Amino acid sequence: MASLKELKGRINSVKSTQKITKAKQMVAAAKLRKAQAAAEAARPYASRLAAVMGSIASKVTVSESSPKLLAGTGKDQVHLLVVANSDKGLCGAFNSNIVKAALVEARRLEAAGKTVLFYLVGRKGRAVIRRAYPKAILANYDTTAVREPGYAEAEKVADELMALYDQGKFDVAHLFYAKFKSALAQDPTQQQIIPVPAPTVEAASGSAVDYEPEEEAILAALLPRYLRTQLFGALLENQASEQGASMTAMDNATRNAGELINKLTIQYNRSRQAAITTELIEIIAGAEAL
Repeated sequence: MASLKELKGRINSVKSTQKITKAKQMVAAAKLRKAQAAAEAARPYASRLAAVMGSIASKVTVSESSPKLLAGTGKDQVHLLVVANSDKGLCGAFNSNIVKAALVEARRLEAAGKTVLFYLVGRKGRAVIRRAYPKAILANYDTTAVREPGYAEAEKVADELMALYDQGKFDVAHLFYAKFKSALAQDPTQQQIIPVPAPTVEAASGSAVDYEPEEEAILAALLPRYLRTQLFGALLENQASEQGASMTAMDNATRNAGELINKLTIQYNRSRQAAITTELIEIIAGAEAL
């Protein structure tokens, strides 16, 4: 049985940890409101841009002269998995769920005879993927010096992906991130980003739109913006999901610490009472001996 001094030390240690988790929970809750507002504000723009893309793409016959981001390379052999993680821990299973989804897809593609490569955004999750696929890391984007990833980071990642695509490093790229639903639910999401899938759009009844310049020229200018927007939206969704997962994890940790403190306090009081009882018995026995 642990001594009274050891129990007292454990209680103080758990109390200190509880203060940290409580502070982290409050910080995550404050950041969540901002991150959630940013993610929700970006969704209408992405949705509208997808509708415009669908309207223009529906008027274009995909051929060899079409923009490469839309037409593809004509092959489906090399798949690049773009895995977006965070740089911080203490957020539950947020990062591991994204990595798990990417690894499941990687194994499925390998079983189909495809070649799998990885492009990693963020620091967390790299170790797991490197252990599973040590020679398949094509590149990574470091966000450790970035406080809150935004459009500038999405633009850099998109430009690097397009450069690798133009060099023939891969044929298809899939993006993995967590879509924010609530502080309790963040869904790992997979999305093909290269070549850009032509978004579906409802046919306008009886309306005709003429584009100037030609539709393919507009698409050539619009497709890179669309890719950057998709990456930007994914980073915002990740940011909100990370804070939600962190708030939930720290809330659970705070409550668990409280339960442990109660158990240790009961154990401490029982041990203390037992020690006092033993001392009284010794004193009484000594008095009777006299």
